[in-house]
Amino acid sequence: VRTDASTPPFFVYQEVVPKLPCLDLSPSSSTMPQRFLKPGKVVIILQGRYAGHKAVIVQSFDEGSDGRKYPYALVAGIDRYPLKVTRAMGRRQIAKRSRVKPFLKPINYKHLMPTRYSVDMKLNDLLAEGTVGTNGSVEVAQRPATRKEIKGRLEERYVAGKNKWFFTPLRF
Repeated sequence: VRTDASTPPFFVYQEVVPKLPCLDLSPSSSTMPQRFLKPGKVVIILQGRYAGHKAVIVQSFDEGSDGRKYPYALVAGIDRYPLKVTRAMGRRQIAKRSRVKPFLKPINYKHLMPTRYSVDMKLNDLLAEGTVGTNGSVEVAQRPATRKEIKGRLEERYVAGKNKWFFTPLRF
């Protein structure tokens, strides 16, 4: 083995790391993440009493609010799904089995899983002035009336045969 003073005993490799352009995440930037939890989007609830139930986003609060410092959405979902209907059933029995029990609840974004489905049902008009409190939940006095209105709209949609996937419970 020949070693000279002119040649080093080993080669020194230098890693070349390319410089990446700095991302501008200011609100005016076009690279800001898109808001995908918009009203009308169907989501599946992952945690809590309604885990595994489908719901529709009524209103989203990306920055949170005074009472809730985290991003959340006010969702209207199905607590009790309609039952199976067959041809042999009478009109009254079909009406009874087509009932839906809804819920209206503010839920953290982390506990929602968005789906590819959307429902073209406008529920924002249900929330009149003073219906939603400062903490994002529906005022206690307004809850029964709002829930009844949601129930009517969901049942109307189910009977019309629209959004069939939304009215079937998840099987897992």
